[in-house]
Amino acid sequence: MPVLAALVVVGISLIVALIHLTGGSRKASLASADVARERFALDYPNVEVRAVHLTADRCSAFLETADGRIGLVHAMGAKFLTRLLTPADVASIRRSGEASLLARFPDFTFPGAVFEFESAEVADRVAAALTPRTIGRRAA
Repeated sequence: MPVLAALVVVGISLIVALIHLTGGSRKASLASADVARERFALDYPNVEVRAVHLTADRCSAFLETADGRIGLVHAMGAKFLTRLLTPADVASIRRSGEASLLARFPDFTFPGAVFEFESAEVADRVAAALTPRTIGRRAA
Protein backbone atom coordinates (compact mmCIF):
# COMPACT_ATOMS: atom_id res chain seq x y z
CA MET A 1 0.00 0.00 0.00
CA PRO A 2 2.77 2.54 0.79
CA VAL A 3 4.34 1.86 -2.64
CA LEU A 4 1.01 2.51 -4.38
CA ALA A 5 0.55 5.78 -2.44
CA ALA A 6 4.07 6.89 -3.41
CA LEU A 7 3.38 6.11 -7.09
CA VAL A 8 0.18 8.14 -7.02
CA VAL A 9 1.92 11.14 -5.40
CA VAL A 10 4.82 10.98 -7.89
CA GLY A 11 2.43 10.60 -10.84
CA ILE A 12 0.28 13.56 -9.84
CA SER A 13 3.39 15.67 -9.20
CA LEU A 14 4.73 14.86 -12.67
CA ILE A 15 1.44 15.76 -14.34
CA VAL A 16 1.28 19.11 -12.50
CA ALA A 17 4.91 19.87 -13.40
CA LEU A 18 4.32 19.04 -17.08
CA ILE A 19 1.22 21.23 -17.26
CA HIS A 20 3.14 24.11 -15.69
CA LEU A 21 6.19 23.68 -17.95
CA THR A 22 4.07 23.57 -21.11
CA GLY A 23 2.37 26.88 -20.26
CA GLY A 24 -0.85 25.56 -18.79
CA SER A 25 -0.59 27.80 -15.74
CA ARG A 26 0.29 30.98 -17.66
CA LYS A 27 -2.02 33.92 -17.06
CA ALA A 28 -3.45 35.68 -20.10
CA SER A 29 -2.69 39.35 -20.70
CA LEU A 30 -3.48 42.02 -23.25
CA ALA A 31 -0.31 43.28 -24.93
CA SER A 32 -1.97 46.29 -26.54
CA ALA A 33 -5.24 48.04 -27.29
CA ASP A 34 -5.34 46.26 -30.67
CA VAL A 35 -5.14 42.87 -28.96
CA ALA A 36 -8.05 43.89 -26.70
CA ARG A 37 -10.08 44.98 -29.76
CA GLU A 38 -9.38 41.70 -31.54
CA ARG A 39 -10.32 39.60 -28.51
CA PHE A 40 -13.53 41.57 -27.99
CA ALA A 41 -14.42 41.24 -31.69
CA LEU A 42 -14.35 37.44 -31.40
CA ASP A 43 -17.44 37.56 -29.17
CA TYR A 44 -19.00 40.80 -30.42
CA PRO A 45 -18.09 41.09 -34.11
CA ASN A 46 -20.79 43.66 -34.96
CA VAL A 47 -19.96 46.16 -32.21
CA GLU A 48 -17.91 49.19 -33.26
CA VAL A 49 -15.22 50.10 -30.73
CA ARG A 50 -14.26 53.79 -30.46
CA ALA A 51 -11.70 53.77 -27.62
CA VAL A 52 -9.83 51.23 -25.49
CA HIS A 53 -8.67 51.75 -21.90
CA LEU A 54 -6.22 49.11 -20.66
CA THR A 55 -5.57 48.51 -16.99
CA ALA A 56 -2.05 49.01 -15.66
CA ASP A 57 -1.45 45.26 -15.31
CA ARG A 58 -2.75 44.60 -18.87
CA CYS A 59 -5.20 41.99 -17.57
CA SER A 60 -8.33 44.00 -18.40
CA ALA A 61 -9.59 46.47 -20.96
CA PHE A 62 -12.67 48.64 -21.10
CA LEU A 63 -13.84 49.46 -24.61
CA GLU A 64 -16.07 52.43 -25.45
CA THR A 65 -18.51 51.44 -28.20
CA ALA A 66 -20.29 53.53 -30.82
CA ASP A 67 -23.69 52.83 -29.23
CA GLY A 68 -22.65 54.02 -25.76
CA ARG A 69 -22.19 50.64 -24.13
CA ILE A 70 -18.90 49.54 -22.57
CA GLY A 71 -17.09 46.37 -23.55
CA LEU A 72 -15.03 44.50 -20.98
CA VAL A 73 -12.23 42.07 -21.72
CA HIS A 74 -10.80 40.50 -18.54
CA ALA A 75 -8.18 37.78 -18.13
CA MET A 76 -9.26 34.80 -16.06
CA GLY A 77 -6.43 32.33 -15.90
CA ALA A 78 -5.27 31.57 -19.42
CA LYS A 79 -8.60 32.65 -20.97
CA PHE A 80 -10.53 35.87 -21.41
CA LEU A 81 -14.00 36.81 -20.24
CA THR A 82 -15.84 39.36 -22.40
CA ARG A 83 -18.94 41.35 -21.54
CA LEU A 84 -20.94 44.13 -23.16
CA LEU A 85 -22.14 46.37 -20.34
CA THR A 86 -24.51 49.23 -19.70
CA PRO A 87 -24.81 51.13 -16.41
CA ALA A 88 -27.78 48.86 -15.57
CA ASP A 89 -25.37 45.88 -15.61
CA VAL A 90 -23.24 47.37 -12.82
CA ALA A 91 -24.26 46.76 -9.21
CA SER A 92 -21.78 49.35 -7.91
CA ILE A 93 -18.67 51.20 -8.96
CA ARG A 94 -16.44 53.30 -6.72
CA ARG A 95 -12.90 54.49 -6.36
CA SER A 96 -10.57 52.21 -4.44
CA GLY A 97 -7.45 54.31 -4.98
CA GLU A 98 -6.26 57.33 -6.93
CA ALA A 99 -6.42 55.53 -10.30
CA SER A 100 -8.36 52.39 -9.42
CA LEU A 101 -11.99 51.34 -9.44
CA LEU A 102 -13.84 48.64 -7.55
CA ALA A 103 -16.64 47.38 -9.79
CA ARG A 104 -19.33 44.91 -8.72
CA PHE A 105 -21.59 43.12 -11.18
CA PRO A 106 -24.79 41.12 -10.55
CA ASP A 107 -23.20 38.19 -12.40
CA PHE A 108 -22.22 35.09 -10.43
CA THR A 109 -19.64 34.15 -13.08
CA PHE A 110 -17.82 37.48 -12.58
CA PRO A 111 -18.97 39.30 -9.45
CA GLY A 112 -16.42 42.08 -9.80
CA ALA A 113 -12.81 43.17 -9.44
CA VAL A 114 -10.49 46.05 -8.70
CA PHE A 115 -9.21 47.68 -11.88
CA GLU A 116 -6.04 49.79 -11.62
CA PHE A 117 -5.51 52.28 -14.46
CA GLU A 118 -2.50 54.31 -15.60
CA SER A 119 -4.14 57.58 -14.53
CA ALA A 120 -7.01 59.00 -12.52
CA GLU A 121 -8.42 60.54 -15.73
CA VAL A 122 -8.85 57.11 -17.33
CA ALA A 123 -10.45 55.75 -14.14
CA ASP A 124 -12.84 58.73 -14.14
CA ARG A 125 -13.78 58.16 -17.78
CA VAL A 126 -14.52 54.45 -17.24
CA ALA A 127 -16.48 55.17 -14.04
CA ALA A 128 -18.54 57.83 -15.80
CA ALA A 129 -19.38 55.44 -18.64
CA LEU A 130 -20.57 52.80 -16.17
CA THR A 131 -22.54 55.15 -13.90
CA PRO A 132 -26.25 55.73 -14.62
CA ARG A 133 -26.99 59.21 -15.89
CA THR A 134 -29.79 61.13 -14.22
CA ILE A 135 -31.54 64.05 -15.83
CA GLY A 136 -32.08 66.91 -13.44
CA ARG A 137 -35.33 68.85 -13.38
CA ARG A 138 -35.66 72.53 -12.85
CA ALA A 139 -37.90 73.72 -10.10
CA ALA A 140 -40.88 75.68 -11.40
